[in-house]
Amino acid sequence: MSGADLSDTVQDRGGRVRAGEELNTPAVDAWLKDRVPGLTGQPEVTQFSGGASNWTYRLHYKDVAEGGDFILRRPPAGTKAKGAHDMGREFTVQSALKPVYPVVPTMVGLCTDEAVTGSEFYVMARIAGIIPRKNMPRGLVLDVPTTRRLCTNVLDKLIALHQVDAQAAGLASLGKGSGYCQRQIEGWSARYDKARTWNVPSYRRVIAWLKERTPQDVANVLIHNDWRFDNVVLSESDPTRVIGVLDWEMATLGDPLMDLGNALAYWTHADDHFLMRSTRRQPTHLPGMLRREEVVDYYLERAGYRVDRKGDWPFYEVYGLFRLAVIVQQIYYRYHHKQTNNPAFRHFWILANYLDWRCKAIIRQAKG
Repeated sequence: MSGADLSDTVQDRGGRVRAGEELNTPAVDAWLKDRVPGLTGQPEVTQFSGGASNWTYRLHYKDVAEGGDFILRRPPAGTKAKGAHDMGREFTVQSALKPVYPVVPTMVGLCTDEAVTGSEFYVMARIAGIIPRKNMPRGLVLDVPTTRRLCTNVLDKLIALHQVDAQAAGLASLGKGSGYCQRQIEGWSARYDKARTWNVPSYRRVIAWLKERTPQDVANVLIHNDWRFDNVVLSESDPTRVIGVLDWEMATLGDPLMDLGNALAYWTHADDHFLMRSTRRQPTHLPGMLRREEVVDYYLERAGYRVDRKGDWPFYEVYGLFRLAVIVQQIYYRYHHKQTNNPAFRHFWILANYLDWRCKAIIRQAKG
């Protein structure tokens, strides 16, 4: 590991607030000071660029020696804090999880009064550390054994989440019960049909195969539903140690192997097809990172689920890739119909075609 000074490179500090997305800072400041003793001065407000769903801000009270660094999350303008942007749900899930899963951020408060800044929002304490994104931060170089330890530590945190007692945590009502796998295949299939454009495949063969192979749930546990390296925070003093897990917007009760399948859809190797490499948003390409098949073996051994790697596992892998294809196509649909002009989305239809090919390749190799 490099001995370079990482103090200015490892932390996500936020940037300038985007035009039209400003907070009512005086109102938020007053609301926060009513709930946090000892806050003085005015907060420096910055906005994080990552994430396409909820807007996320940092509020830093530089005059406060400790406990003056916060994260505020709110839905985008024009949406209500229900359903896909339910601030209360995010707040409640993390509040309940914190005592039994300590890497969850500490919740500060939930504001349901939309008069404060135009929507519901919640505030949590910021976890200062390293967020591993597409590449590790400049100046941070890990050797192969250290990279492997980082990789397995991140997987261990996923396994630990799946072992949380949801009933004891007060989260037994978070999901809809058994039948999670079937609901996911039906739901994502319907979403793809609605988002399909003329230049992408039908996915009929993939959907039919998934519906035919849909298993019974192996368990009904707490799942994150967006498990990636860029949703964890690492210790600055030991970049292999996970000190935070972020983005609980889609957390629910469901099948843990579906959660793992989703995670592997983003797990890109250095020798993958160039189209797959173009999707990489986490440093799984580094020497020392487990390969996808090793991730599955590691997880199954430690989590204790008995799954036929050749006969049963391909369903979860194809599901993860199909779900990613739907997400990609939903974004491209917005671009195609001029609901957004972001040029980064222009070629997403090509990726939707590639993911169809990759799903079919796994299907051909699956036993039986």
